Amino acid sequence: MTTPVLITTTGADKPGVSSALFAVLTRHGVDVLDVEQVVIRDRLVLGVLVGTESDPEGLQEAVEQAMATVSMQVEVRIGEAIGDDPFAQSRQGSTHAVVVLGHPVSAREFGEVARRLAGLDVNIDSINSIADYPVTGLQLDVSVHEDTEAAEQELRSTLVDVASVVGLDISVERAGLARRAKRLVVFDVDSTLIQGEVVEMLAAHAGVEQKVAEVTDAAMRGELNFQESLRERVALLEGVPESAMDEVADSLVLTPGARTTIRTLKRLGYHIGVVSGGFTQIVERLAEQLDLDFAAANDLEVRDGKLTGRVVGEVVDRQAKAENLSSFADKVGVSLGQCVAVGDGANDIDMLGAAGMGVAFNAKPALREVADTALSVPYLDAVLFMLGVTREEVEAADSGDGYETPRP
Repeated sequence: MTTPVLITTTGADKPGVSSALFAVLTRHGVDVLDVEQVVIRDRLVLGVLVGTESDPEGLQEAVEQAMATVSMQVEVRIGEAIGDDPFAQSRQGSTHAVVVLGHPVSAREFGEVARRLAGLDVNIDSINSIADYPVTGLQLDVSVHEDTEAAEQELRSTLVDVASVVGLDISVERAGLARRAKRLVVFDVDSTLIQGEVVEMLAAHAGVEQKVAEVTDAAMRGELNFQESLRERVALLEGVPESAMDEVADSLVLTPGARTTIRTLKRLGYHIGVVSGGFTQIVERLAEQLDLDFAAANDLEVRDGKLTGRVVGEVVDRQAKAENLSSFADKVGVSLGQCVAVGDGANDIDMLGAAGMGVAFNAKPALREVADTALSVPYLDAVLFMLGVTREEVEAADSGDGYETPRP
């Protein structure tokens, strides 16, 4: 009969701790069932669950003596002291990954997250730091008590509520292959991939920027039909020189973290596209500069070197954005469940709803309500953290490719 023994050792991180412990375990011929180690700054916590068929008390004494030789504290729990069915627990994986982002994350805020999870009988299996800059990011691997659709929905709705109460950004995804199978990311452009709205930049050349901005805001809040609002704004651009589009394209300012995000996603083998309610003549230049795989936007009509105030062809509206996402996915041979969509306005609702993961980026309330997760920080690379990519991994890859990572 096999007896479970849980060994937990703590102390200053240094070479030789694992070697000393496993030398004892080897001499006693135990089976290793589970191992987990974490280092916080210079403090080591190493846990090992083993099964032994003879003399667990002798194993305990030998482990305590060995850990004393390397100046480590150790706790050994045998059999019943571990809890019900420790063998099954050691083989059970987490059901969900919860990512918590804050600037910073206070003890009060995180404590509220933990309290609400406990209220759902959700166990936190592990907590890992995934970012310390430009935001603090923590990933919690958790297990719901009963893995049902209702339990998952309750988990999501509870964390949406706690995020709004404490001011954190929180995402929930199922753990396992589905989370690591994302292969296509599609961004909105205006106020997502870039700062500002292109149509307003063009409007400045016609002296109607304020009028266009008012219509844009109403459309992004979902108060106006996007097609009508676009045609209304474009009509105000009549007579603007075609050269203004080149000037605007040259003056675009990317959202902080945009290049890092795209560079990292490319390294990971993602396909990247943009779908914009803006204009092809500008968006395609941006896509070329960033080496994106796909781009879709509206065509402005030009005659005699000037804008006519009309859009040519079908308008890229709310429905068309979702259709373009689906088209891009078909072209690269992935399912919509393997897609991520990132946007900020009401015209992104269908696109985010169609994607396996929809991210509302500093978004209007209409979009935040339907998105899988919402980001309220002004850094686009926070999207990477939601996908489980750590800041350490990003910086290590950048360093290897000769990029300097800015730090405050």
